[in-house]
Amino acid sequence: MAANADNYWQRLSETSPAILSSLSDAQQQELKAIIGLSDFVATQLSRYPQWIAPLFEQELNHLERKHFASQLQQLLAKVDDEEQCKQVLRQYRNRQMVCIAWRDFMGYAPLEQSLLDLSALAEALVIAGRDWLYDEMCAALGTPTSADGIAQKLLVIGMGKLGGRELNFSSDIDLVFTFPEHGETVGGRRSIENQQFFIRMGQRLVNLLHQMTVDGFVYRVDMRLRPYGESGPLVVSFSGLEDYYQEQGRDWERYAMVKARALGPWTAASDELHNLLRPFVYRRYLDFSAIESLRKMKGLITQEVRRRKLTDNIKLGQGGIREVEFVVQSFQLIRGGREPSLRQQSLFAAIETLYQLGQIEYLALGELKDSYLLLRRVENLLQAINDEQTQTLPTNELDWQRLCWALDADNEMDIRQQIESAMGRIHSHFKETVGGNDQDDKNETWAQQLWNAYEEEHAVAILTEQGVELQLWPILNVWHETVVRRTIGPRGRQTLDRLMPKLLCDLSAHSQPTKAFTPVSKVLDQILTRTTYLELLCENPGARQQLISLCCASPWIAEQLANFPMLLDELIDPSQLYDTTSLDDYGSELRQYLLRVPEEDMEQQMEALRQFKLSQQLKIAAADVTGVLPVMQVSEHLTLLAEAIIEQVVQHAWLQISARHGVPEGINADEMGFAVVGYGKAGGLELGYGSDLDLVFLHNGKQGKLTNGKRSIDVGHFYLKLAQRILHLFSTRTSSGELYEVDMRLRPSGASGLLVSEIENFGDYQRKEAWTWEHQALVRARFMFGDNALLSQFNMIRAEVLESSRDSVELAHNVHKMRLKMREHLLKARDGMFDLKQSPGGIADIEFIAQYLVLANAHQYKVLAFWSDNARIFEQLAELGLIAMADAQSLMQAYWYLRDENHRLSLQQVDAILPYADVQLHADKVVSIYQQILT
Repeated sequence: MAANADNYWQRLSETSPAILSSLSDAQQQELKAIIGLSDFVATQLSRYPQWIAPLFEQELNHLERKHFASQLQQLLAKVDDEEQCKQVLRQYRNRQMVCIAWRDFMGYAPLEQSLLDLSALAEALVIAGRDWLYDEMCAALGTPTSADGIAQKLLVIGMGKLGGRELNFSSDIDLVFTFPEHGETVGGRRSIENQQFFIRMGQRLVNLLHQMTVDGFVYRVDMRLRPYGESGPLVVSFSGLEDYYQEQGRDWERYAMVKARALGPWTAASDELHNLLRPFVYRRYLDFSAIESLRKMKGLITQEVRRRKLTDNIKLGQGGIREVEFVVQSFQLIRGGREPSLRQQSLFAAIETLYQLGQIEYLALGELKDSYLLLRRVENLLQAINDEQTQTLPTNELDWQRLCWALDADNEMDIRQQIESAMGRIHSHFKETVGGNDQDDKNETWAQQLWNAYEEEHAVAILTEQGVELQLWPILNVWHETVVRRTIGPRGRQTLDRLMPKLLCDLSAHSQPTKAFTPVSKVLDQILTRTTYLELLCENPGARQQLISLCCASPWIAEQLANFPMLLDELIDPSQLYDTTSLDDYGSELRQYLLRVPEEDMEQQMEALRQFKLSQQLKIAAADVTGVLPVMQVSEHLTLLAEAIIEQVVQHAWLQISARHGVPEGINADEMGFAVVGYGKAGGLELGYGSDLDLVFLHNGKQGKLTNGKRSIDVGHFYLKLAQRILHLFSTRTSSGELYEVDMRLRPSGASGLLVSEIENFGDYQRKEAWTWEHQALVRARFMFGDNALLSQFNMIRAEVLESSRDSVELAHNVHKMRLKMREHLLKARDGMFDLKQSPGGIADIEFIAQYLVLANAHQYKVLAFWSDNARIFEQLAELGLIAMADAQSLMQAYWYLRDENHRLSLQQVDAILPYADVQLHADKVVSIYQQILT
């Protein structure tokens, strides 16, 4: 290395002695070191020794990439000849590359800084060349314009590492050219079509950058990533681009487009272009087809490495740079449709986002990033030695010396060990994420043979050999014959053929494979034409196992998964599936979830609300059937989930109605003057799966007041419209179903009453007109959403009504009469069977006991008017001595048991009816206590 440096030094001494003598001893030593390290730097400085002084004076310590574009614009301002333009671009490029290489070898800048500098330089050079050519061609041929007379410009899409702002030192650049709209040139001697103009311009731009001259080249340009590749037109319009990707875009093109970025200053056309490309790159669902596509690409690369006999290749080899890109981009392609934060071109930014989203562990983040940085640093140094595009470790001693010097390593073996260790860590993460190529495995497993079997004798032999119950074959065979007749497309058929052997292996490990297959097959029936979900199950063993266990545990869960396949996404990570949201966090979780959706897109907001409810309900049910959550907590979770959704529904309705009519006069900015009260199960924190919501709407708007919008209406009418909009948002059926069924019949005057009541009128009704059963319902009423002022008013009215003095005998008579009337209308169980809710000794009897005791005693013991749930009411009654502690415990044990069974049967999708013998112990105690108190 020293001899190499001496040769270049001698040449400089002969041509530029004055420049060398003006340097300090330290600067001379540094210059000698850099020309020994990089032939490219040495050659350029020998040609342009005048660069040396400015480099030492400022540029090495303060390379300002933000000035690249303005400096180039200034240099090209007076250039009117294409050959001169080529010279300016090349000399500017070489000067900046000398500075970047110098800083890289000497460690003046971290690698990420160098990659940004290299990318910014390339972008500035491409755009400077584009803009110079555009002005020159417009002067000669006229300006390309749209049919509306708007000037059209060529947009240059930077692909790969240029798009990701991670360009290496001597990389070629992958570009795609496009323009917004067709039309003709205006102002030239004769008009030509815009596409013809831009194709000529594109050809000249490639030549401007790519051609080798005495000053070298600017960049090697690769245009093969454009639509139709080398056989396609050099430039296509936005509409042509969109048509191609919608109709013919291939998986590898999606992968390439992850890093696509419109170069140059950002414009409205840049926005339009990225919005146009996004649906092709990022699917709205979790897209596991990406993994198989990346596997195939990696397989092709591996074959190419073998064919070309590449060794020591740190980019394409096992554990190389490309595998890190595959790992990160597989997550981006799979989840980018759901997670906007993953839609970014930079690998460094994307990998940090993956960690923040919990998709990769902290250890994996550190290992992947550190290993990637090492390989990219080595790659950059290798290329900066002689401005050559190489990713292969040196084959000569001189270049190894250079690497050792730059990396502060003792010898070649030291660097090799670091690289091998880094590539080993990368490959381990690659295998975990993307895996190998399953096509290399030619051996069919027993499950593949069973799936492909046509003869019963063959199938029975396979099942017997594997020790799997023989009853599986008939139902599998019938289902297979049904599937064969379905139209699911070649990709879906291939994916199903890969999935089924894996699924059959998983089923064989189950205690009852035949019983398990039936509900699982019903889920598969619903997703046969949605290949992405077949791929999800194919690629996720954990998801398959959860599918089997949950479908066996609950037909209700199986039906939910079949009806709403997006819930399959929740099965991927069992640790998250069973980690139910904290009771206090449903509101904040929902707010975070809705941030992913544009606020103004009401259709997507409604869909997101339903998807959140379904996914959270699934997590609750999964925790329920596995015993993670006891029944009391299941109901609390379901109720607080509903409460969080009510809040968002009201907020959305408020925004819609107030946007049209303004808000009631005199209302504070942080208030609505509106409230939602939950009755029944919602009020008592006892919602079940599929429960409807018994709600009452209240407001405190002043009569005669108006709203302050352009389309002003009176306040009463405003709150009526708000209530109607809320009900609409709840009941509208989207692809994810209905949000909740809402029952408003408990409002004052029932179905004939106003949809929303003014709070004072509500109080008057409760005091003067309400029936005993309405006061019973008020016991179970609870404020679920609204302003603090309304909360205070409602609680005061409720307490006042419940604490009214009543004749206990008359009250008992009325309550018992209502109970008998309910039983007469609702009890459907035949003799010997027990309806968990309506039979004597059932849930309704227990609820009526609680309501009677509150109404009979709250005038004396005001604390009884506080709670709305039965558990706390009975605790309070026992503490006050209004009911024997043993009776309270019997009632609560019966209540919990009956509700637990009700949940269980609901998940099994059977009527809430059991043999009387199963519940007799509890029911007899409840009947006895009921008779003591109410008859």
